[in-house]
Amino acid sequence: MSWWHRLTGGNSGRDGSSRAPNYLNEAIELEARGDYANALTSYRLALRERPDDPKVLQNIAIAFSKTGQPEEAIRHYRRALEIEPSLAGAHYGLAFLLLKRQDTAGCAAHLEAFLRTSRRDADSAAFIAHAERTLLSLTGEAPGPDDLPSSGERSWMPEGDDDGWSEAIDAGPAGPGPGR
Repeated sequence: MSWWHRLTGGNSGRDGSSRAPNYLNEAIELEARGDYANALTSYRLALRERPDDPKVLQNIAIAFSKTGQPEEAIRHYRRALEIEPSLAGAHYGLAFLLLKRQDTAGCAAHLEAFLRTSRRDADSAAFIAHAERTLLSLTGEAPGPDDLPSSGERSWMPEGDDDGWSEAIDAGPAGPGPGR
């Protein structure tokens, strides 16, 4: 923008005042620092700007699950899936929240949907393997959480996941989760 335009009422855009805040990026950064309360506020502002954005809804659901608000997380995952039924990350997160509620049929349905809709790449491999093992354990074809060997061996769980059942909804095997 020219100096004349700035002089007559425009702005340069260099000071950042002309840019609208990116609430989604802000929320993700706050969440990464562990500031969940402020992250949820920023997610809500992002949702106000884009009420039908399934990625915003999915990220809100993840934050709610991290803050111990599973009902809110479930509600936001379901809304995201109403908008975009093939949102793999929402199926994954919702599956493990349903498993915590002991809704094994719902969990299995969402794990199957996750496996149908997830990308097959290196970033998704651990999440896919975790979902497959969990699905097998629900059908009795693999060890479940109560069938672990007494030695504490957890080879059926993703590496680095110390209790695959409660933490899977937050980040899965490693990283921010599928589709985040």
